[in-house]
This record gives sequence, C-alpha cells and structure tokens, in this order.
Amino acid sequence: MRDKLEVYYNKFNEDKRLGRRHGNVEFEVTYSYILKILETLKQENEISSNSNVTILDIGAGTGRYSIPLHALGYNVLAIEPFKCNLNKLKNNDPNVKTMLGNAKNLKKIEDNTSNLTLLFGPLYHLGTKTEKLQALTEAVRITKPNGIIMVAYISNDYSVVTHGFKSHKIEECKKNNQIDDKFITQYTENDLYSFMRISDIFELTSKLSNVNRIKIVGTDGPSEYMRREINEMSQSEYELFIDYVKQIAERQDLIGASAHIVDILRVEK
Repeated sequence: MRDKLEVYYNKFNEDKRLGRRHGNVEFEVTYSYILKILETLKQENEISSNSNVTILDIGAGTGRYSIPLHALGYNVLAIEPFKCNLNKLKNNDPNVKTMLGNAKNLKKIEDNTSNLTLLFGPLYHLGTKTEKLQALTEAVRITKPNGIIMVAYISNDYSVVTHGFKSHKIEECKKNNQIDDKFITQYTENDLYSFMRISDIFELTSKLSNVNRIKIVGTDGPSEYMRREINEMSQSEYELFIDYVKQIAERQDLIGASAHIVDILRVEK
C-alpha cells in the first residue's frame, strides 16, 4: 500500500487541489480554526511569542498548512512519509523544518513535544481501526498536556454520493461489495482511501486515554458537491460562500455531509 500511495502522490497535485476554489474552501475554514486554537493555546499557557509554540504537522504533504504557519513565526515541524512531497515543500519554502516519518510510529519525536498536532491526511489512508488508533495514540503521546490535536477524516456519505451516485457507479459498487446495504463503504487493502461516519470517529476516539473532544466540524460544507457552481461565482459571491461554510461548520445536522471532517481534541495528561 505504501508503494501505491507513493506512486499516487508523485502524480497527484495536492497544492493544485487545495488551490482550486472548492479546495480552498476546505483550507480557509480549517485554517481559521487553527488560528483560533493557536490564540487560545497562547492565552491559556501565557505564551507571548509565536516561536515558543510548537506545531507538528503530521502528513504535511507539500506544506499547505506548514508554510503559512511557519511564516507567522510558529515553530513548525512538517512530518511526511513521502520524499516527493517533502521535496515540493522544500521548493515552496526551504526554511520550514521537515522530517521523513510515518504517523503510526514517530519514535524520533519525544513525548510531550507539541502544543498543536495536526493530523491532516494520514487517517485518509490508514484503512484499519488498528492503524488509525496507532496514529492517534502517537499523536496523543507527542502532544503536551493541555495541547490540541486536530484530526481530519473523509466522510463516508460524501464518498457514497459523489463516487457512487454522481458517477453512476453505485450499482457497480454494491455488486463489488464496496458499499454495503446500509450504504457504508467497505475498505479493502487495495483501496487508497478510507471513509468514516461521525459514529465511526466517536467509536475510534473513545479508545484513547486522557483525551477530550472540544468540537467536531465539517470543513468544506457542500463545496465538493457543487464545484461547477463555485467556479461560476463572482469573487464577492465566493467570499460569501466561504463565510457561509464557516457559519455552518459546527452544525451537528450537517457535519457528516461535508466531504472533510475535522475532530478537535484536547490532551488531558
């Protein structure tokens, strides 16, 4: 699977995805939460300088979050399993500290290192509950007491609607047992992505010790369902749309319909 993912990311342009309008909605909403959390952490811990706040960006990709956070003066370490992504990150900003590493085993990182730990990407690809729990447990270990972990998932129902119904492949998916009778996607070792329902996320995090949920949010709302319409918006309409998604991000009745879901956890050690 690692080899397949490396081939995939050698071809896939994540910068381009997050730079497009629909992808930028996800970035803008997620980034706004990151900045709010950082301000809260500084106030709670009486930290006056950004440089005294450590951020570990696990699965940093090409640096979409690491680079702007580093530019704000935060002490950022971008951790990524694929050299191709780290090379792109270094080309984008050679001053960001980077490390080759796997979310399931971060033995080079000491306990209680990070004020804010970002896990954006790894749980998209870790297919089994055991693997997901390994990554989450490592994130808890390396995060300081009272620190925050932000974990991103891809929604099961987004996948069913988009890759099943919109692509007219739903019958094929059911025939191949990729989607069961309750419309839950079925992960196999050949799949590059793993999809989660809110209930799956809650079940997974219930197995963690010393962690409390602050909130769970849908970071892109309906944007992935209406790419064409978003591209047709005027700039002022688009800015209103981003504001709309920010306003509904915590709506419990809408979170599961968002393509991307971010779980925000506090480590209580």
